[in-house]
Amino acid sequence: MKSSFPVHVIEIEQRLRQIAGVVRRRGRLLLEKYGITPPQFDALVILNRDGDLTIGDLSNRLFLAYSTTTDLVDRLERAGFVMRQRDAEDRRVVRVKLLCAGVELYEQVLDARRAYLQSILESIDPAEHQKILDVLVLLDTKMSET
Repeated sequence: MKSSFPVHVIEIEQRLRQIAGVVRRRGRLLLEKYGITPPQFDALVILNRDGDLTIGDLSNRLFLAYSTTTDLVDRLERAGFVMRQRDAEDRRVVRVKLLCAGVELYEQVLDARRAYLQSILESIDPAEHQKILDVLVLLDTKMSET
């Protein structure tokens, strides 16, 4: 079946998928080195970005079942990356709080990702770096508008 899309659209989509796949595979290898799973790292990213959250809020942001998120938080808590903390205003509410060790792990993983990207960019003419960034920003902006 012949596609109704222009060749450049097909090629851009394929390249984006290929790049995302490489990032995903490299990310999984990095996370194995640090002893956490991709969903656990996603939880650290969300907690770092959004602050303390209830397990319900965290499960919604992770698109995981409440019970799965509870197990995930249990493992992160045992590893010393997060802790459960009762809400000061409503003692019935328990929030998941990112601990210093969790922040450090988050930063180590991002640094490792950035080091990998830097190693790739070193083989590309520095004048091209800004062009790459400009195109990515443009794509991100346009995709965020829809």
